[in-house]
Amino acid sequence: MELDAKKVFKTLNLNKIWVPVVIGLGVVLYLVVSDPNFTTDRLKLIGQADWHYVLLAVLAIVVRDLGYIYRIRILTHNKLSWLASFYIIVLWEFSSAVTPSVVGGGIVAIFLLIKEGIKPGKAIAYVTLTTIFDNAFFMLAASPGLVGVYEPIFTDLITSETSLGHGLRVIFWVSYVLVIIYTLATSFALFINPRSFKWILLKFTSMRLLRRWRQAAYRHGNELALASQELQDEKLAYWLKIGLTTLGVWVARYVILNLLIAAYVSLDFVEHLDVLGKQIVLWTTMLVSPAPGSSGTAEFIFKHLHGNALGDYTLIMGIMWRLFTYYPYLFLGAIFLPRWLRRVFAKHKAIH
Repeated sequence: MELDAKKVFKTLNLNKIWVPVVIGLGVVLYLVVSDPNFTTDRLKLIGQADWHYVLLAVLAIVVRDLGYIYRIRILTHNKLSWLASFYIIVLWEFSSAVTPSVVGGGIVAIFLLIKEGIKPGKAIAYVTLTTIFDNAFFMLAASPGLVGVYEPIFTDLITSETSLGHGLRVIFWVSYVLVIIYTLATSFALFINPRSFKWILLKFTSMRLLRRWRQAAYRHGNELALASQELQDEKLAYWLKIGLTTLGVWVARYVILNLLIAAYVSLDFVEHLDVLGKQIVLWTTMLVSPAPGSSGTAEFIFKHLHGNALGDYTLIMGIMWRLFTYYPYLFLGAIFLPRWLRRVFAKHKAIH
């Protein structure tokens, strides 16, 4: 596999930090200006938090990130040190934070793994596996929508002033179907028959409208075939560990918002489930957002999803949620990217 280092470093670029920050702050400012009931007193509400829940939210963040670090070590059979795993996860999250969600940080993650000494075929296999397992969690979490569980979330957003609920419903189902198709296709290529998958890709891209992607399809087919070879002899325990760790990190990822809201508003069990359901809907919107890290989109949709339940706390809650789950990775990337570059290139020089 050949990676274009220039393209990777265009993503791993500290100057890109300012784009999502400016977009996010711009949307927050718009929400403030467009709210006729906003007063500066609302900002003082942040001090009314039950800090036990805030500390639990911080703990959930730590659990999530440690889970990601542990998962990459499981995937690589502990070939990566804890320090190398830490760098990879931080910079992977950073790359995801400065690119649209649909682009993601997969190519960057493969590059990071290769630079840490993982062979290209295995690097592709490990990153593809994380995508499959993460998508599997989304498919599981979104599946209650098949029996109408999330329908009240959409209908609550359909009023005489806005039809946002209609748009979110369409995005939810389109994202759900696309994730299923992608996950099934990738799983088939990785675990069942990579040669047939490559043949299908080449057949599709032989059509006139798709011919421009034929070379990329050929390359992607070869990469999946190489990745498939690396995973043929894995034992059941390997898959169970990855699956359980993935479940743990995603539960920790989602429970952060529940804990932050509980710090300000009393929630019963059903209301906690409602918050989780709204996060699933919000995540599907963030999947297709063109903004880097869904900056702006996340804040805007958050207000509409939670505004009625949170009232005066809505703006504070949206800001805190993003401060806890998004912006730290921009700043961690700024801190650790230069250190990682010195580390891997110093190692490369030492070898040669």
